[in-house]
Amino acid sequence: MTRALIIAPQWIGDAVMSEPLLARLAARGERLSVAALPWVAPVYRAMPPVAEVIDLPFAHGRLDWSARRALGRSWRGRFDVAYVLPNSIKAALLPWFARVPRRVGYRGEGRWLLLTEQHPNPPGRPPMVPFYLALSGAPAHGDEHPALSFAPERLAQACAAAGVAPGGFFVFAPGAEYGPAKVWPPAHYAELARALHAEHGQPVLLLGSAKEAALCGEIAAAAPGACRVLAGQTSLLDAMVLIGASRGMVSNDSGLMHVAAAFGLPQVAVFGSTSPEHTPPLNPRARVLWLKDELGLPCMPCFERTCRFGHYRCLAAVDAARVQAALAAALQAQGQA
Repeated sequence: MTRALIIAPQWIGDAVMSEPLLARLAARGERLSVAALPWVAPVYRAMPPVAEVIDLPFAHGRLDWSARRALGRSWRGRFDVAYVLPNSIKAALLPWFARVPRRVGYRGEGRWLLLTEQHPNPPGRPPMVPFYLALSGAPAHGDEHPALSFAPERLAQACAAAGVAPGGFFVFAPGAEYGPAKVWPPAHYAELARALHAEHGQPVLLLGSAKEAALCGEIAAAAPGACRVLAGQTSLLDAMVLIGASRGMVSNDSGLMHVAAAFGLPQVAVFGSTSPEHTPPLNPRARVLWLKDELGLPCMPCFERTCRFGHYRCLAAVDAARVQAALAAALQAQGQA
């Protein structure tokens, strides 16, 4: 069996979209060890093809040369091939220090000496699933989409801890690590939460990181009795489990959007400054709302962290009633009332 090392990307959404590559590698007999930063590692624990997850001890944005060299040297002889998913030089250092015989990745930031098999950098912003799948040596097929799963008992455990029943709640992920240009207005989220609670009588769990707790608190305050704020109170792994156990999800273009898509949930994803042509939720039950053609804003998509004009019209123009209707259509398509 080929012993494969995967150097994981640093973003949750990118990690989810690497799953088809890992499934393909495992299917052809490779044993997968994924080296990932702590905030991304839980995603790989929800991928059955992964045999081992290695939590990397590095800080975000730092080279950590000595630590990488020491860790890489400790891996010598462990792996036959390494797939380096990020394009940075530092991501390619570990397999190089480990002297992995085959080191596969994109040329990225001038990594000529660090990789033994270099794929040319694609132009523009390519779809991420085919981007990663190409590292296997064969192009993507149309039916290769990310898939995550947890055992039923794990779903029940997380739901019991949150005081909800599996399938008896909705989830909102209102934050976006990238910046406010991806965030649907909190007043819209609150309006939607009130409407869903009135229609279904089920709670809405607000998920996210500790940095998004204030945003979630603002939404909950504007929707009394409809929401429960769990942002900053759950691990990423537990947040993922709750998403997988939920009835449906509404989110911005974010990492948790891709998590919901990989579970095949009914979901609505609101896009504004970014484009669903680049990072769509790969889920037949997903409904995407992006008003580029309707609004005619020449700045869409800008891919900026903040709106250069300060109005965020690309997101504000998507009203709550429209999202509620899209979610209802997604639920109906799954056979839910």
